[in-house]
Amino acid sequence: MNGARRLAGATVVLAIVAIPPWLLATLTRAHLPGWPTSTQLRDWLTDPLTPATLTTGLIAVAWLLWLGMAYTITVTAARRLRAGTRWVRHLPLPTPWQAAATSIAGAAALTTAHTPTTHPPNLPTPVTADELQHPSATPQTEQVGVDVPGGWLPDDTAHHIATAAALVWLRRRRAHQPGQPDTDATQLTPLPTTVTAVQAAIADQPPPPAATTGAMQAPLPPAGIRLAGDGADHAARGLLVTRLLTALREPTGTTLVIVTSNAIARLLPTIAETASTIPGLHVVDTLEQAAALLPASSTSSTADRGIPSLVLTAEPVTAAPPDLPGARVVTLDAGAPLPTWRVDRHGHTVDHQTGQPRPRMCVLDSTAATDLLAVLAQPTTAAPGPAASAPARTIDRAQARIPRQASRVTPPTPRQPTETTATAVQLRVLGRPALLIDSKEVTIRRSAALQILVLLAVHPDGATTTQLVQALWPGLPAHTVTGRLYTTLSDLRSTIRATTADQVVVHTEDRYHLDPRTDVDLWRLQAAAHHSATTDAPGSWQAVIDAYTGDLAAGHTWPWIDPPREATRRLVLDAHTTAAAAQTDPHERLRLLQAAIRIDPYNQQLHQLTAGQLDALGDTAAAADLLHTHRQRLRLAGVLEQPTSTAR
Repeated sequence: MNGARRLAGATVVLAIVAIPPWLLATLTRAHLPGWPTSTQLRDWLTDPLTPATLTTGLIAVAWLLWLGMAYTITVTAARRLRAGTRWVRHLPLPTPWQAAATSIAGAAALTTAHTPTTHPPNLPTPVTADELQHPSATPQTEQVGVDVPGGWLPDDTAHHIATAAALVWLRRRRAHQPGQPDTDATQLTPLPTTVTAVQAAIADQPPPPAATTGAMQAPLPPAGIRLAGDGADHAARGLLVTRLLTALREPTGTTLVIVTSNAIARLLPTIAETASTIPGLHVVDTLEQAAALLPASSTSSTADRGIPSLVLTAEPVTAAPPDLPGARVVTLDAGAPLPTWRVDRHGHTVDHQTGQPRPRMCVLDSTAATDLLAVLAQPTTAAPGPAASAPARTIDRAQARIPRQASRVTPPTPRQPTETTATAVQLRVLGRPALLIDSKEVTIRRSAALQILVLLAVHPDGATTTQLVQALWPGLPAHTVTGRLYTTLSDLRSTIRATTADQVVVHTEDRYHLDPRTDVDLWRLQAAAHHSATTDAPGSWQAVIDAYTGDLAAGHTWPWIDPPREATRRLVLDAHTTAAAAQTDPHERLRLLQAAIRIDPYNQQLHQLTAGQLDALGDTAAAADLLHTHRQRLRLAGVLEQPTSTAR
């Protein structure tokens, strides 16, 4: 089909180019028998406005118009041909084709017999950072990474940041106390902008191979280096964040990240006072203090694996610095007698002595580095202690509500769960998101369109264009992706229009919002919770429990989804604990608590309440097994900061 269309287009272009000159030459031959003579020129100067000269002028204008059109067509065709040639020249061959082409070329060049083999070539032997002693030891290739506001991160570092961000929410889930008002306002605070930008950038990417997760970004010489250039401070911050991520995955104390106080004040002035509270980071005043923290032997297990400790300083390094075994010294002092790497703002690095390029380094400005370090900090609130006998208190609805945006549009009133409705449009966002029209699921072609539907369900009062863009594509300038948003909305409306005449996404003033007549399961859950909180009718919380069919947008890892997802989960956990506290039947109380654990298997207080109920029923073995399983789950997830009680 495309070939026929292109052939027809080429035929039309050739006709436009060829037919006009043929017609002009045929029809005007009698008017232009040849070049004008000197007598005709004198007559034209004497009387220029004659029928013959006017006809000649019109013919000349026609030829000029055709020449302009032909020139435009020729230039456009040449430009497209040149672009196509450039694309073909840069087209990367798939690995099997490239190997076959190399084999054929080698056979032709050497004129030797070649027997093809089905065995793949041997993979290069992996080397550690300590084995890369010279820049020319390995060929330099462009590293895959993520651009964020204020810097650039290698791909594996970005994945580690996303993992650390997930641990933040697991810690918050663990520390929440269902049935009691939240006293910490930061528990549902979204993560910093740089973190969400990293999450969005790698949302559809597979994690890096396990073999690369322990390596230091940009292998450093054993003697250490001096960073110079416009990106020196940015590279030092990136190296600090990268090494802290590595240190967090190692056993306690095996990999140290040490920074002097003058370096932290220069690189991260906003957190200089609290830097010592960051896990894995040791702040010292002098290099002599750093030497006291490092192991006495230079043959430590971490050094052997290519992940030596890092000592970052900005103070002068003397010709004979203190012995720092198993560590790499990185200094920002301009006079330090160490090998110098020059780094630009984009992380591109060159060895100053040899002129050879070095691997691209992670670079971060102070804002981006502070944002990323925020996800590494351990929670300051202590984990909940044993409280099995404490009765659950009625929740504070102001604390349980999902955060909303300011609005000039009257938000829709969610229906009561008992209210009947004939609305054909249903939006399910609890569990797997789905849009149903007349009970038939509508296929949403674009993932961004599905995000918009869920986001507007979370914020029924609507969102502006800028708010939608910032939520869907964090870290990108709004003006660069606004067109993508309009395209997504247009495609969504076309998909819905093909099924029903009802509008689902409505634009009022400058805000997009869902049609209030849409049946949204999240709205019904919130209406049931509001009804239960305002009336103390027995069993009213059961309606909230029944309305919850799964996590908000289950299975999706959109950067903005965690705060409303956790708020919805806490709303339902509060319903379970409140209903359990009102129960007089101990077995029914146990059933409700066990159902809450299935919703959030990381929450510590739920396990303590359930274990206490098992103890009350005389099943102490089951109580101990429940707490042991919970402890193991926390350890595997990496959120077990302190021992939990295994006996009651």
